[in-house]
Amino acid sequence: MREMTLYGVSFEPIGKQPIVLLKTVDDEKFLPIWIGHPEAAAILMKLQGASPPRPMTHDLVTDIISELQGEVVRVTVTELRENTYYARITIVQNGREVEVDARPSDAIALAVRCDAQIYAEDDVIEESAIEFQAEDEEQQGLVTASSLSDLDPAEFRRFLENVTPEEFATSLEELREEQFEDEGESDEEDEEEDESEGRPA
Repeated sequence: MREMTLYGVSFEPIGKQPIVLLKTVDDEKFLPIWIGHPEAAAILMKLQGASPPRPMTHDLVTDIISELQGEVVRVTVTELRENTYYARITIVQNGREVEVDARPSDAIALAVRCDAQIYAEDDVIEESAIEFQAEDEEQQGLVTASSLSDLDPAEFRRFLENVTPEEFATSLEELREEQFEDEGESDEEDEEEDESEGRPA
């Protein structure tokens, strides 16, 4: 396994799909993982130090683990299977380790809340990580590919220059609004379903 750091979160240039970037601690390899908007908002909110008025899902899970005397000690990106990443969350409780299957986005959102270490299996790094070469720095190109694995190192380097958390305050606000709107719509839909079935909302 290789220890990783959370380098930042950005958005795909064309589809605006959120991407979380992990970087190897001991060299310049970057692992891009496409995630959903709610998970991106959860990660960015913590990176920005923002606190929602009520606990969001990842805050709730963190609180539950803590109340049960557990501690999230590490999360690991374990494999890439059919273009989907898999991860494990390792929790220590009463001296024993418990491993829970998870999506990498959820695992990372928990890790930033618990100051847990982030790892990736060697096979995942070898298969999917991108490493920069200094001699490629002057190559020309635009970041327009739908997959970062299709970009040459110079394009990806330019992309990475804009992915620090500080760059995304505006995007964070938009994601927060979207998430709260989605939750409001979901609550309204639940109320409508309850009313249609004759149950009190």
